[in-house]
Amino acid sequence: MDAALRRRTARASFGLDKEAAVDIYARLQHAMQAKAEGKLLETLSIGLGYTCACTSDGGVGVAFTPRPDAAGCSVLDADEDYEGRAASESLALLGAGDPLHRAVGLAVANALNHAEAKDMPEDRDNSVLFDALKIGPGSRVAMVGCFTPLIRRLKERGAELEVVDRGRGLGDEDAFKEKLGSWAQAVIMTSTSIINNTLEELLACVSGRTRVALLGPSTPLEPEAFAGLPVHVLAGTVPLDGEAALRAVRHAKGTPVIQRFSRKPCIML
Repeated sequence: MDAALRRRTARASFGLDKEAAVDIYARLQHAMQAKAEGKLLETLSIGLGYTCACTSDGGVGVAFTPRPDAAGCSVLDADEDYEGRAASESLALLGAGDPLHRAVGLAVANALNHAEAKDMPEDRDNSVLFDALKIGPGSRVAMVGCFTPLIRRLKERGAELEVVDRGRGLGDEDAFKEKLGSWAQAVIMTSTSIINNTLEELLACVSGRTRVALLGPSTPLEPEAFAGLPVHVLAGTVPLDGEAALRAVRHAKGTPVIQRFSRKPCIML
């Protein structure tokens, strides 16, 4: 079965509408628009590992920084300066064609959602996540993005595991997509897939019987944006200390450092 037919068949199996899936950026922007009203983007830091946005209401949000393909010394245009301006302007970058702009927009969305997300139920050791995905002995789990700390936990539970990670050169992507539809019982997917525009393609390959979780600091903890999509769990990271988050981003730190001063909410959809 060719890739296009496989995606159409997969969509039919769980009712995924292509236009709705591709429009995740518009969905997120719409969900956050009211929260952006009257707020400014006070600080934006684009680090090598993560991007951090801080809004005028005390919100803090992070998102993965994609590696820019810049020919010169400038990555963003010289006249791009979003600090001190309406948060809605940088939120609109979710709809941009460039992954780095989308990362900024997603970090701002997470900052605007900070007040609500920080009080969501926490899942510090990922046990709620694993239970929601019904992972036990013999469970077949597909992982998009290599979450090293989770791999050990999954093996302890007796799960079978297939991993693909484009950035690390892990896995055969075509074979992996076939397994999403025919083999996987649960999928743990990095929310970087929102930034690199692969979310729709991956969801279209998933069987309607498969449980899907979006995971990682980039995860937008906003159920409205995923209504009707085959996503069942959102597991994110909410920094509680803005200064610490900005410092970690400036110093090119990764998830383990950011999570030291963050909560790890996990919500069912």
